[in-house]
Amino acid sequence: QVQLVESGGGVVQAGGSLRLSCAASGRSFSSYGMGWFRQAPGKEREFVAAINWSGGTTDYTDSAKGRFTISRDNAKNTVSLQMNSLKPEDTAVYYCAARSRGISVSAHSSYGYWGQGTQVTVSS
Repeated sequence: QVQLVESGGGVVQAGGSLRLSCAASGRSFSSYGMGWFRQAPGKEREFVAAINWSGGTTDYTDSAKGRFTISRDNAKNTVSLQMNSLKPEDTAVYYCAARSRGISVSAHSSYGYWGQGTQVTVSS
């Protein structure tokens, strides 16, 4: 069982930056691949970024490449998402998730544990 709590969301102007953090509690955090997803109003939850158990492999959706960076600290049981050059279309609730069900890093169904989400609003 893993409990996840996100923080760091807020309101930022276009072009600005935010750093989201996800604190995990429970056993075996370091054994899970982790991911960030987001959901905008009226849209489906979509994959943003993922990182494997060691932090050695990362994946990003095309719109996040070059702007977002996912990282993890297994000693502190945290995973972070640094978001730079933010755009209004990045506005969404961002969720942290632990991949406990499948091998596809971008599939919502691969993740069995989810945080409650943190709101990110980018104003133009």
